[in-house]
Amino acid sequence: MTALTVWRYDTPFGAEAAAVRLKRLEERKVLTVHDAITIAWMPQAREPVIGHLKHPTAASAGKASVLGGLVGMLVLAPVAGAALGAGVASVSARLRRSGIDEEFVKELGAQLTPGSSALLVLSSDGDLDEVRPAMERELERGDVVLLHAELSADAPAAIVEAMDELQRDGGASGA
Repeated sequence: MTALTVWRYDTPFGAEAAAVRLKRLEERKVLTVHDAITIAWMPQAREPVIGHLKHPTAASAGKASVLGGLVGMLVLAPVAGAALGAGVASVSARLRRSGIDEEFVKELGAQLTPGSSALLVLSSDGDLDEVRPAMERELERGDVVLLHAELSADAPAAIVEAMDELQRDGGASGA
C-alpha cells in the first residue's frame, strides 16, 4: 500500500536532517520512496522553499512533482490570496478518491507555517518494525509532528488531476 507521510519540524532546518534519515532507511531497503520533497519556510519569508530529493523513481522536481503540487495547493495558493478554508474544502473535494481526507488536508495546511519545515514522503513497502524505531527517536526529541495517510492505488493520478483542475479553474477566474 502507498502511504503519504509528513515529518513536520519546528525549525526551517529540521527537514534537511530528516532527509538524511530517510535516505538511510531507503538504502537499507526498509521502504520504497516514490517521491519526497522538503519544505523549508524561513520565519520572514512570504512562501516556503520546496526542494525535491533525488530518488530513482521520482518524476520531477519541486512544484512539478506530485507532492510539490499538493503543497502548492495547500500552502502556495492560500499565500497567493485564496481563503484558506475555501482552499482546504476545494482541495479536499478534489482529492477525495486519493485516500487523503479533509482532516489530513486541514492538518497539513495548518502545520506548514513560517518558521517550520517538513519532509513529505510518498512511499510503499514500509517495514514498520524497521521504520518505527527511527520515528520513535524523532518523536522523543519532541520537535516533530507526524502525519500519515494510507493512499488509494490511484492517489498520484488523483493528485495530478486535482492540480490540473485547480490550474484550469484559476485560469478561468483570472481571465
